[in-house]
Amino acid sequence: MPLTCRPPLTGRHGRAVTALLAAALTLLSAGPAAAGRPCGGAELRARLQQLVDRPDGPPGVIAVLRDGDRVRVYRAGTAELGTGQPPPPADHMRLASAAKALSGAVALRLVDQGALGLDDTLAERLPALPAAWGAVTLRQLLQHTSGLPDYSRDPLFVEQLLADPHRVFDSRHLLDYVAGARLEFPPGSRYQYSNSDNIAVALMAEAATGQRYEDLLADQVYRPLGLTRTSLPSGYQLPEPYLHGYAYDPQDPGAPPEDVSTQFGASGSWASGGIVSTPSDFSAFAAGYAGGPLISETTRAQQRAFVPGASEPAGPGENRAGLAIFEYRTRCGTVFGHTGNTAGYTQFGAGTADGRRSVTVSLTRQVNQRLAPELLEQLRGVEEDFVCALLQG
Repeated sequence: MPLTCRPPLTGRHGRAVTALLAAALTLLSAGPAAAGRPCGGAELRARLQQLVDRPDGPPGVIAVLRDGDRVRVYRAGTAELGTGQPPPPADHMRLASAAKALSGAVALRLVDQGALGLDDTLAERLPALPAAWGAVTLRQLLQHTSGLPDYSRDPLFVEQLLADPHRVFDSRHLLDYVAGARLEFPPGSRYQYSNSDNIAVALMAEAATGQRYEDLLADQVYRPLGLTRTSLPSGYQLPEPYLHGYAYDPQDPGAPPEDVSTQFGASGSWASGGIVSTPSDFSAFAAGYAGGPLISETTRAQQRAFVPGASEPAGPGENRAGLAIFEYRTRCGTVFGHTGNTAGYTQFGAGTADGRRSVTVSLTRQVNQRLAPELLEQLRGVEEDFVCALLQG
């Protein structure tokens, strides 16, 4: 009696039920069934449709499974409300904090080239930053163990952003908002996700090379991985065509979702979350970043020195934090990648250790623990089903 393809039960009662079910199946099945059978295409599409059909669900969702040259695309809902057009894999979207993986790729490539060292400090590379931050290393920035205060939570930054969502920030001075603040904990002592970390990573890369971060992205990431529709804009507009991102009014749950695709500009998130890509490009990046020749095996071994810590939002299974990459241990196996969320978009992208296979799931609404905890729980189950389809398919 094979396991059906469905999201895993969670919580104390879910674990107990799962244990009983697993025991029963062991008696009934002659073969291993602990991981369940892989989802078929119809089941995977149904899982996406279940997300879209929720009252608070995304208007559109698209998932891409890549295995070498074989690419499978699954989708539900629409790229833009009122059109009925399914989300295309070549339409643009905001990567949100999944952009942190690209800043990590730049930094680790520079480590391989000898331009940066993982133990280089802010005092050595960026002496203009507060002296109290000087001992923070590139390694700690990449792993979110730096203790840097998060500029995106600074009251003045938030006030200016809300007053003018299209405001063009000086991306290279975003850390000025928290320059008067002390470190939140001794560097390296614990994990705490901070948008400031990847701003500092990009600034260190610029200081080490004398090149603009945007140019480093092109040289070190886009061209090696063949990403032709990925960019880091400074304004609020998106390249056409794009997947329209939406938001729900928490004060009026029955109101139609609002298109927030261009509500905010990218300059206020920059290396921490400003990159625009497509589902197709995102899946190619997820594979190439998780494994393969983009990063040397020596550097990758240090990248995969994991500590307890979840991405934001949490990805499928058990999450652990490496250097600008997360380990997702699921019921079917382990993949490596990153998640992200911003106004109108939520992202999950991960790949296998050999760099051959990847899975991405992209939603056209923001999902996190604060905004939509129940939807996030369901989404993580869907992501795990797609990981299983990738690893078992």
